[in-house]
Amino acid sequence: MRTAEFDFELPPELIAQAPPPQRDQSRLLVLDRSTGQLDHRQFRDLPGYLRPGDVLVLNNSRVIPARLRGTNAKTGGQFEVLLLEENNLNDWWVMLRPGKRARVGTRIQFRAPSGQPSPVDAIVLESNSEGHRRLRFEIASLPGAHAASDIKMRLDELGEVPLPPYINRSGAGQMEQDRQRYQTVFARPPGSVAAPTAGLHFTEALLDQIRAAGVRVCFLTLHVGLGTFAPVKSETIEGHLMHAEHFELSQDTADAINAAKQARHRVVAVGTTTVRVLESLGAAAGSDPQSSPAPLSAHSGRTRIFIYPPYRFRIVDALLTNFHLPRSTLLMLVSAFADQRGRPGRELVLAAYAEAVRQRYRFFSYGDAMLFL
Repeated sequence: MRTAEFDFELPPELIAQAPPPQRDQSRLLVLDRSTGQLDHRQFRDLPGYLRPGDVLVLNNSRVIPARLRGTNAKTGGQFEVLLLEENNLNDWWVMLRPGKRARVGTRIQFRAPSGQPSPVDAIVLESNSEGHRRLRFEIASLPGAHAASDIKMRLDELGEVPLPPYINRSGAGQMEQDRQRYQTVFARPPGSVAAPTAGLHFTEALLDQIRAAGVRVCFLTLHVGLGTFAPVKSETIEGHLMHAEHFELSQDTADAINAAKQARHRVVAVGTTTVRVLESLGAAAGSDPQSSPAPLSAHSGRTRIFIYPPYRFRIVDALLTNFHLPRSTLLMLVSAFADQRGRPGRELVLAAYAEAVRQRYRFFSYGDAMLFL
């Protein structure tokens, strides 16, 4: 299947540059996959689409301040660094701009967002075929002070919120708001370098309302990285290489999903990252899409599952997600989920997106949400 088949036109002004004043004030486009019917609602209406016995599964990964700024120790040239994956203590793969100036052996001196110098340096160790650099961080001890020896312990003072490039920021005030709003209210274990954005719409009050309606609210963890946001550059989607991302599923969440499946209640996934964890484990358990899935159990590991049409889902029965970028793996995943007999899911999704454009929905990370039933 050609990557270009997942393209669509989006007016730039519909790319959300800021979150709504309140998290649950976003809009909600509801798609009935069996009929193609669309309903235009508010996110606060979500509980009305859930049923007693449903299990709502959310990704509770916490976003780290993964964007750093530094200078070339020799030339003074500026670098922007996005942490991607930790190999060992102070040993990371990163995206680095401008990459051509970051040859092996280059020393980078980092500074705080205020512009003040810091005791943190890094050496470029190697580069890979995708142009990413491997850095070894070095943290100098300050006289009379206790220095954290792990760069992760320094990120709150050195790092910035890793907003995607389509969100523009010009002032410190906006960036400070992002530290709170580019994070779900239920975020716990740190590790993501991009937000699991479908969860950004929830408030604690809304989650309590959902629980009070007899819906089980559960969590898993997938630390969002390149596997989620790397663009598809190949001409065909089959030629795209997914990057592995770390995930964890607790036994409590596994038990809740197993009980729901046995009782024929729905598993409602919040976000494509949640879908990828559940479907990875469903496939690993040997579940047959034509019959009842094999029970899940607690698991910690890595997934590089790439879901695109056609795909038979084993675990997920309904999906809440945001509006995704053209040609992205996320758009391909929701197109696979929308597949129904008689009409390809890609057509359903692109038709829904065209209607969302006409109705002036807000797109991407800080944008509105879509519910697939």
